[in-house]
Amino acid sequence: MFVFRLDPSSGVPTYLQLVDQVRRAVLLGYLCDGDRLPTVREVAATLVVNPNTVAKAYRELDHAGLTSARAGQGTFVTGSIGEVPTATYAQLSRRLRGWLNTAREAGLTSEQVRALVSAVLDDESRTGAA
Repeated sequence: MFVFRLDPSSGVPTYLQLVDQVRRAVLLGYLCDGDRLPTVREVAATLVVNPNTVAKAYRELDHAGLTSARAGQGTFVTGSIGEVPTATYAQLSRRLRGWLNTAREAGLTSEQVRALVSAVLDDESRTGAA
């Protein structure tokens, strides 16, 4: 079963953290079409958050077409977003971990690494390379 995690220090609203985690899990193939998400009550109890917050995240996912609620059964993933093949994911993950080690050795913090990656992605988007 899929497990959510929260980062209270991130500054990102709880419901958006939940949405992002599901979106990322679908992108990376951790969640696939037909997989059931934990119930609103289960997530709220585990994370100690208001059930309305979880329901808001699930509505957002439904609106985005990533999930679908089935009465009496739960919320299910309803598709994929260009799943990454396992071998490709494993290779890229190894390379990224190596790059992260190099960045940490150079003294970059996690926040600086995120900022650098975001800046490069933004540059790529502006130049049309991505």
